[in-house]
Amino acid sequence: MTATLLIEIGLEELPPAAMRPLAETFARQLGDALDGLGVARGVATALATPRRLAVSIADVAGESAAETVEKQGPTLAIAYDGNGQPTKAGEGFARSVGVAMDALEVEDSEKGQRLVYRGTREGAPLSTLLQGAVDEALKNLPIPKRMRWGDSQAAFVRPVHWVVALHGRQALDLSVFDVAAGRASQGHRFHHPEAIELASADDYVAALRDPGHVIVDMDARRALVESEVHRAAESLGGSALVDPALVDEVIALVEWPAGIAGRFDKRYLTLPREVLIATLEGHQRYFPVEDTGGALMAGFVTVANIESRDPAQVVAGNERVVDPRLADALFFWNADTRAGQASRIPALAAVSFQQSLGSIADKSARVAALAAALVTPAGADAGVVARAAELAKTDLVTEMVGEFPELQGVMGGYYAREANEPAAVADAIVEHYAPASAGAAIAASPAGRALAVADRLDTLSGIFALDKRPSGDKDPFGLRRAALGVLRTLIESGMRVDLSALIDDAIAAQPIEAASGTQAALWQFLMERLRGYYLDRDTTPAQFAAIAAQDVTDPVDFDARLAAVKAFEQLPAAPVVCGAHKRIRNILKRNEGATVAAKVDADRLVEPAEQALYRQLTAQTETIEAAAADAAYTDALSALAPLAEPLDAFFNEVMVMADDDALRGNRLALLAALDGECRKVADISCLSVESGA
Repeated sequence: MTATLLIEIGLEELPPAAMRPLAETFARQLGDALDGLGVARGVATALATPRRLAVSIADVAGESAAETVEKQGPTLAIAYDGNGQPTKAGEGFARSVGVAMDALEVEDSEKGQRLVYRGTREGAPLSTLLQGAVDEALKNLPIPKRMRWGDSQAAFVRPVHWVVALHGRQALDLSVFDVAAGRASQGHRFHHPEAIELASADDYVAALRDPGHVIVDMDARRALVESEVHRAAESLGGSALVDPALVDEVIALVEWPAGIAGRFDKRYLTLPREVLIATLEGHQRYFPVEDTGGALMAGFVTVANIESRDPAQVVAGNERVVDPRLADALFFWNADTRAGQASRIPALAAVSFQQSLGSIADKSARVAALAAALVTPAGADAGVVARAAELAKTDLVTEMVGEFPELQGVMGGYYAREANEPAAVADAIVEHYAPASAGAAIAASPAGRALAVADRLDTLSGIFALDKRPSGDKDPFGLRRAALGVLRTLIESGMRVDLSALIDDAIAAQPIEAASGTQAALWQFLMERLRGYYLDRDTTPAQFAAIAAQDVTDPVDFDARLAAVKAFEQLPAAPVVCGAHKRIRNILKRNEGATVAAKVDADRLVEPAEQALYRQLTAQTETIEAAAADAAYTDALSALAPLAEPLDAFFNEVMVMADDDALRGNRLALLAALDGECRKVADISCLSVESGA
């Protein structure tokens, strides 16, 4: 018989960021543990609130499946003596599997005939298997920090107060950190503080909701939070700004969401939009509200964990709490703008960037020098780039960024405008942090792009010079993100640069002597990020390898070649040309020490097939090379198509490795010439193109 299995662990309030990962991992690992025990089951559903972790698994069998057992025993020579009587070894094996000697089978093996036991092991009841399964599921949970409580030696994310273990209507024996399981759960701490007796595992979600005032389904609770937030915002005459990350945090704080709208003094609307949002969301976990024109209103929405009998008191309490937070932000803004942005430049010398790499002032100087080399490729104004580089990091020493580090760059732009710096300078200061996250837009202005690339290259070069490169999943300096930001900015803006030479310059500018191999290691690191960038955009590993083999150091040029390769693969001739080039490369590699003619001697081409191939190659060479020189890569690769038929005939009719030294050397020279043309744009031998592609 199958039934729903419910395990609930009641705890003190969980860390908000840990709730969903813990619940989902618990559900997955309990399901895996049951699978490993041979217990048939259906889908495992993670359920959680701030005070509980639970998993509901559908259609769980009442016992593990019967198991076919096969065990090999000793050979007959060991199991029986010379008179055919069982030996102690033979009898011992029979006892170990629980049968008589004559019930054992005999089979052939490499060591001769041997005894074998084949039988069926009956399934074990779920009640005897559950403890081990739950222990296994709890063992490797992603707990950020374990704690102990009372006299127990148990260590878990939070103290455990109750446990529920039901299989259908049957309560199962289970103990979690010395707390025995039963069928009694707990409702909302205030709305329903009494225990809730569960008749069946299937009653759990409904019974916790009514009468318990607890919504254990995280997705249902999320939907209700969003609904309540929008409803409350509409009561203010506006619409809520709903950040999904903030919703995730809120659902880990409430069991019974209730949206509440509040207001604050309109004088705080003079603050920059980002400051208001950071104060409301980051400090208070409030949702900002904007009017129909998209401007922020002097209001907010919060989500309470209770339906108050006196909502006005709750609103007033939240309004009292938010006012001093906004007052602090306004104080920081006024103090920072009075001081002026340029006055903070000297203060950067007292702020360390990274041990051995100097101060933020030192970094700013390096970035300015590197950005100057990017002015022309970016199409930027040199004066704008120089001034923006000088001011870009000054907001790091402001009161506002000290309170809201996530606003660095953004505040720099605001302070630049307040100080009457040119708009282009202010924009570049903001944009030099772009792209701020995966998938975010690159810098919009030329000066912003120059600074963004220079800043990231300086960081990459400095940290690599210190030999503090990312390893495994550890990347404390965000170098993977920085590398991808460099590549995306160059490619997506069309900024043509020799990235390898820029890396050389960035490494040389560091205040320490970089270890040998630093440049090569950083280049390889960037190429790994570039490969990931393209593989996420429907590029095959073979297509990427075809360009990477050419040592292209301009990412924009790399992108253009890659597009040409993709177009070339669609040509009917591509499979033949790519296959032939692969064969050519293999022949040349196997004969690296062979004598090869300096150039093809047309008079030594004696076979019609090699003569035809040479004529076609000669006819196509000028087109290929001219197109490649003009970066018309699609045209250059398309010019290889006419070689398909003569290449096919050549390999069918001509013996390259002829006995005659002169013939062999001339044919190898022909292959070398073909190889050169096939690698003018990309190494097409890397491609695996099927006919009809």
